[in-house]
Amino acid sequence: MERADGKGDEPIRLAERRMASPAFAALFQQGMRLVEDAAAYLDGEGRQASRELSRAALAAYAQQSMHLSTRLMQLASWLLLQRAVAEGEMSQQTASRERVKIDLKGAAPDEAQEALLPDELIALIRRSHELQRQIAQFDAAISAGEEARPNAVATHLGRLRSAFERH
Repeated sequence: MERADGKGDEPIRLAERRMASPAFAALFQQGMRLVEDAAAYLDGEGRQASRELSRAALAAYAQQSMHLSTRLMQLASWLLLQRAVAEGEMSQQTASRERVKIDLKGAAPDEAQEALLPDELIALIRRSHELQRQIAQFDAAISAGEEARPNAVATHLGRLRSAFERH
């Protein structure tokens, strides 16, 4: 049954609500902060630290900093895409089509290489893997809730209202 204003059977859009939540806002801030921290380190202190590394450590540094940068670009893309949905700049359907282009898995941690790296880079890599894990959970929740579900409460209220209106 539908309410008089026609909203009784409107679906609940869980994915869109999730993007407007404080949890997403916090995740977005965390992700953007990590991107800034990594860029600052790699362009500054990390560049200086890499000059003091052995040949094997320098190779590991180059590979792991490339993996870190790639991972953060993918995660930032996902965050910006979802923020566009939250701010009404993009529909969830369009975001879903674009989301499949984003790699949320990325390269697996390489503990042997990480052991050769400066502590600051290791910390950034670990933070990026944690962010990746959180985003993957968020993405899975969005994917699971993407199909709009009927608003069961509104449907039942509409039925009750109709039953009382008949009497």
